Amino acid sequence: MKLHKVITIVFVSLFSINYSYSQSIDEIMNRGEVHGNFQLDLQYYQEDSLTGAVEVPEDVLMNGFANFNYTNGNFSAGFRYESYLNTMLGFPTGYKGNGIGYRYASFINEDMKITVGNYYEQFGSGLIFRSYEARGLGYDNAMDGMRINYKLAEGLHVKGIIGKQRFYFDYGEGIVRGIDGELMVNDFLGGKLKEAKTKLTLGGSFVSKYQVDQSATLNLPENVGASAGRFTIQRGKVKLNGEYARKINDPSADNGFIYKDGEAFFAEAVYSTKGFGLNLSAKGVDNMSFRSERNAALTDLQINYLPALTRQHTYNLLATLYPYATQPNGEIAFQGELIYKIKKKSLLGGKYGMGILINYSTVYNIDSTAIPSAIDTSMQGYTTNLFSVGDDKYYEEINVEINKKFNKKFKGTFTYSNLMFNQAVIQGKKPEDYPNVYANIGVLDLTYKLSKKHALRVEVQGLFTEQDQQDWGTLLIEYSFAPHWFLAVMDQYNYGNEHKNSDGEYDERIHYYFASAGYSKGTNRIQVGYGRQRAGIFCVGGVCRNVPAASGLTVSITSSF
Repeated sequence: MKLHKVITIVFVSLFSINYSYSQSIDEIMNRGEVHGNFQLDLQYYQEDSLTGAVEVPEDVLMNGFANFNYTNGNFSAGFRYESYLNTMLGFPTGYKGNGIGYRYASFINEDMKITVGNYYEQFGSGLIFRSYEARGLGYDNAMDGMRINYKLAEGLHVKGIIGKQRFYFDYGEGIVRGIDGELMVNDFLGGKLKEAKTKLTLGGSFVSKYQVDQSATLNLPENVGASAGRFTIQRGKVKLNGEYARKINDPSADNGFIYKDGEAFFAEAVYSTKGFGLNLSAKGVDNMSFRSERNAALTDLQINYLPALTRQHTYNLLATLYPYATQPNGEIAFQGELIYKIKKKSLLGGKYGMGILINYSTVYNIDSTAIPSAIDTSMQGYTTNLFSVGDDKYYEEINVEINKKFNKKFKGTFTYSNLMFNQAVIQGKKPEDYPNVYANIGVLDLTYKLSKKHALRVEVQGLFTEQDQQDWGTLLIEYSFAPHWFLAVMDQYNYGNEHKNSDGEYDERIHYYFASAGYSKGTNRIQVGYGRQRAGIFCVGGVCRNVPAASGLTVSITSSF
């Protein structure tokens, strides 16, 4: 019997109240559907004295999971089985062994949806609450408890949550409670306003956490609340939205146990029409680390989400050498992005047209004044204005990307980036040893279609800077044979590194070679690779993890049904 049929029978027997043992398998199969996916990542580690890669005691480390979801009308349920034997290098070591990392059941009764068990949720832009998973980071703060979504009236929706956050294969000590409401004004008021061209949406949220005060020296608040209000106005091609959040005093390891209130804002203006798009955004954050345990560190038990207003890159040198990580204790950021499609058969567009993207982003500290400890009796730490730009620049990037199809067989993407990166702040390094990085990065990504099924892609990257590890170059050659196979070889070379050993040799000019091959058929995909992995930082949306140097064989298998 096929696996998905077996799983379906299990779900039906567990969750269906009308199950009859006399029913045939075909009858059971008609009562619902089961879908899911599977992923396994495995690496065999070798020692490499040049890169600092180490051999692990187990030789082989593995991360894997499988999701199974059953739906039947207004009812759904599912679980995720996870396996870490043992956790691959660079992922949080709290993941270890096997277990059910996620399980839930949910049903809809008229205008109410109830979920019990684990769930992911977000209020507004996430400034005071976002529960989500980023598997590439090893990040998962899934809630475990109950959630209710209810449609009170046309255009008026509320949701409430209560539970504890996932902490690897356990749960955090703190309890998180919250409520969120959203009013689509036009739909709620109805009549002619419902058909108006201008649409207005208002929203508000409140979230609190509870954690017992076990400090012998500090009087720590056991209940900490945060509130937020937001709006969205849309008319035709223009959309404006904004959110402001405030959190009461929340002394923690992140802010040095001060009792200052926290606040944040996010604002965005978007204009979009055929062939043209413009996005302008701004964000301010002051003392907005919000966790369900006050002593948690790194990415553990975060209640809220503070997005990074910087471009999220995919090319290796841009994405992993100097990515920006959000600074929850204080930052103010601005970003603008313009997308323009030059028309076909124009002077610059040629036969197929041309796409241009220009992105600018910058991040500063917030102008603040420290309060001398001798007079800081309320332990506020400092005073500040959320909307004031400080003198210290954390990050700045100008990024230009051009996409051009030259003919039916040949196309290319050309990217240029000029960035400034504050190592001391973003990576927590000593400023006297690690000065700001000023770099120019260029990427040339060319694809040539050899025939209907065969294609060759060449990617050339260069990063040029006088700071940190100096100049880098990357060359990638990829050959694909549709619809099943691909082969790729890559070499990343730190050719400009000026570090010398005691013999006067450039001992850190290292080639990071990597070769990979993959096969896919339907929803199944297998990839095998061998080579070196450079130490660096991997970020998604301003949340980052350190990736250590590694060397050896990697295997990745994915499937879905």
